Amino acid sequence: MRPTAIRRTAVAATVMSLALFTAACGSDSEDKDSGKAAGSSAQPSEKGADKGADQSSAKALSAAELEKVSLAQGDVAGHKISKAGPADAIDAKDVTVDKAACDVFADLLMGAKAGSPAASTQRKVVSEPKKGADKDTADPEKAFKAAFDITTTLTTLASYDGKGAEETLASLRTAATDCAGGFTLTAAGSKQKVATITEEQVEGGEEAAAWKVAVEADGEKMTLKLIALRQGTTVASLSAMNLAAMDDGGDFGLPTAVVDAQAKKLA
Repeated sequence: MRPTAIRRTAVAATVMSLALFTAACGSDSEDKDSGKAAGSSAQPSEKGADKGADQSSAKALSAAELEKVSLAQGDVAGHKISKAGPADAIDAKDVTVDKAACDVFADLLMGAKAGSPAASTQRKVVSEPKKGADKDTADPEKAFKAAFDITTTLTTLASYDGKGAEETLASLRTAATDCAGGFTLTAAGSKQKVATITEEQVEGGEEAAAWKVAVEADGEKMTLKLIALRQGTTVASLSAMNLAAMDDGGDFGLPTAVVDAQAKKLA
């Protein structure tokens, strides 16, 4: 593998280890320039606080009920699915931003939960590269991309009482619009710049939204994808990256097979 490719892969893995690969370490610094105080998280389900009689009486799914509708091995052909553990996730309190309006977007992009759901589950879904694809070309660059054409998606289900799920997705849409021009986030002490947020088309659940996110870290550019869909009182958020696309901000397709499978289980 070329030295440049090795370096880019290492950078990508390091940056996204906070949410998708290795153990998330706690930040050793206070949030000095963030729209979210250290140790706290935005509460989209509580925004517009005084709902009174208008508040829906819809009940959140329990942890046991969420487990039943979470992805399991065999639900998505050509993908390996496992329960996410401490090594795969990050807490919202360890994700801070320089613009308060971008808080919920940063949380979900990093694989954290938005607000305070009544229950939640997480799965790590990894696509399997096409066998022998790296041997179909003599071009080292193309062979590398084929071998590392692996999309990793952290899928989080979060269930909220009342209108919490609707408000969470609404606040996410607002954040994506307000922060489309970029912002800086710090995840467990690692600073990254979100350069742009671009909406993409996706379907699923009662409502859904997706975005392409251009990120810069340590002088490298990369692309991430964030998808969110709502079914009843549950929000599914999917944060995805592709190793082969970590070549100067290369693009990759939405993990539609994963989205479709999760929407089907929630329906």
